[in-house]
Formats: sequence, C-alpha cells, structure tokens
Amino acid sequence: MKLKVKISGPKVHGGGYRPYLTELAMRLALRGFEVYNDDEEGQQVVIALVEGNEQKIAKFYNSAMKERPQLATVDNVKSEDFADDIMPLWQFASINTASQMNKAIPLLLAVKDNTDATLQELKAMRKNTDAIPQVLEEIKGMREDIQPGYGMHFRQVQSDVRAIKERLGMH
Repeated sequence: MKLKVKISGPKVHGGGYRPYLTELAMRLALRGFEVYNDDEEGQQVVIALVEGNEQKIAKFYNSAMKERPQLATVDNVKSEDFADDIMPLWQFASINTASQMNKAIPLLLAVKDNTDATLQELKAMRKNTDAIPQVLEEIKGMREDIQPGYGMHFRQVQSDVRAIKERLGMH
C-alpha cells in the first residue's frame, strides 16, 4: 500500500517535521518513505510518501494526525492514495541524515566558539577574584583602625540625642 500524507499549517517547516516523520517511518519499519517541504497557496506543507502493509501505513497516518514536533503549528493532516515510486526507507534515511548534519554542523561550531569565549572570560574573572582575600584583609584592618574613634563619636551623638529629647519632653 502507498499513501501520500499532507501536513499543512503556519509552522510546519523548520520545526523538525522531516526528522520526526523519518524516525516514525523507521520505528514502523516501512518499506518506502520520502518526506519534503512544499508550499501550497502560501501555506507551508510537509508531504510524506509512505509504502508498507496496510496496518503499518494506518499507524503512520494515525500518529501523524495525533503527534507532532514541539515547534510545529498544524492546521490540517490529510491523505490520499499514491501510485508512483517511493524511495526505499534506508536510502531516504541516509540522505536525510547527511542533510540534517549539514544543518547542525554550523550551529554546533557556533556553540563551540561561544563556549570557548565564555571559558576565556571565566579564566579572566578568576584572575580578578584571586585578589579578593587580600583586599578583604585590608578592609578589615581599616575597619579596626576606624572603630575606636568612631565608637566614641557615636556614643557622644547618642548622648546628645537623648539630652535633646529630654529637653523637648520626649521619651
């Protein structure tokens, strides 16, 4: 049995539909499988061509109706019989793997570059934080130098405030 499954909606391209459907076809061990992006009347469409026994094709279609990649927004899933040739699943999966790797490699390299830059920044920050214990000791010493005089002045201010409150009749 051969079937053409058409999935349409505002966000069915670029959201992982082709790898998702390829994995579904592999899970069901379909004989033939192809999937590609298309546009119809300004709307995004993913078209899957599937070949296998009737039970497996029904499972594929039901899964395509109920499940979808997380980033996809779908308006409609429909099917129709298909009579032309369909590529063997293993062959399509090989081609699709190369295609997805070509998309992933630049992204992975960008992540690596960002990670390298972040590590360099962290190393520079580490050098800056090495001096913190020494600075804290300096501050502690300054505080000890200031405290005796400060404490005496603070007690005098408290005494003056108490005297002013007493003259004003405040307790």
